[in-house]
Amino acid sequence: MTDDAPELRASDADRERVAEVLRDALAEGRLDMAEFEERLDAAYKARTYGELAPLTRDLPAAQTAAPVVSLHKAPEKSGSWGSRVIGGEGSSSWAVAIMSGFQRKGSWTVPRRFNCFSFWGGGEIDLREANFADREVEINCVAIMGGMQIIVPPGVEVIVRGIGIMGGFDHREEGVPGEPGAPRVIVTGFAFWGGVGVERKLTRTERLRLKEERRQEKLDRRSERRELQAARREERWEQRDRRRHRHH
Repeated sequence: MTDDAPELRASDADRERVAEVLRDALAEGRLDMAEFEERLDAAYKARTYGELAPLTRDLPAAQTAAPVVSLHKAPEKSGSWGSRVIGGEGSSSWAVAIMSGFQRKGSWTVPRRFNCFSFWGGGEIDLREANFADREVEINCVAIMGGMQIIVPPGVEVIVRGIGIMGGFDHREEGVPGEPGAPRVIVTGFAFWGGVGVERKLTRTERLRLKEERRQEKLDRRSERRELQAARREERWEQRDRRRHRHH
């Protein structure tokens, strides 16, 4: 947990302890929301104590908390879609599940065309933290007595062109306009006694950010109520003082 072992792997418990320090710092006003989001994102992405090094070092609780988090933010998490459309080739271009399963998730690069096949099996293709080789990518799914689930982040446009026989492709996320600069995901393929689902989900970091925003809003409302109650008490005391003064 110290700087003399920067290459040791950090655990989930280490990252959670740092996140708790950051939440307390946000509630106390030591960090603004932008700083909090940046550090929280770095905390959940950190893999070693070296990456968890100077983040909470400037906070009072850092002396008692376990590791300290890095202030360096990963380039791909800059928040811009342009930074996630990186060109080149994909880190993985195909996947197969025969009476088994596969996953593509986390930080990976989606190629211009990704082919996947499942037979009595299933697969998950998670694009929430992925980079993209182009602004338009195609995911071609062939599901025979199996299923696949494609998870896309908010802001990405989805077009479904697959064909199902005694099975189907999920069209619920179609028609949602994409954000400026965001990639377009085209889902094609064939499903026989199987299905291909498409759903839109926030990343864990985004869910935490929204949770912290709601928490901060509650704190602000409580503070406003306390200030209003204090002002009313002060007004009542002033009214009593004026009545006493008139009586004397």
